[in-house]
Amino acid sequence: MSHPRHALDDIIHSPVRFSIMATLAAAEKAEFAYVRDTVEVTDPVLSKQAALLEKAGYVKITKGYVGKRPRTWLSLTTRGCHAFTAHVEALRAITENAD
Repeated sequence: MSHPRHALDDIIHSPVRFSIMATLAAAEKAEFAYVRDTVEVTDPVLSKQAALLEKAGYVKITKGYVGKRPRTWLSLTTRGCHAFTAHVEALRAITENAD
């Protein structure tokens, strides 16, 4: 039998990326500033990590305007939602096997 750790997603496993994914899993989309404040990181850190998640196909980054102010929104893709769910299930399986 294979250990559940093999099902962990290396992209999501980073604490910051895991936190971003968890925040986005709870909403249809979230504004960049909201995610930044919720995850408690700086703009450059969130930007870099969100770009990595976007490259993996897990997050969609949308830019637009509210009035005349530029805004950026983040949302999970279907692939990202499935990957996050599988990662969380692997974590649960690891903790359930702990004695």
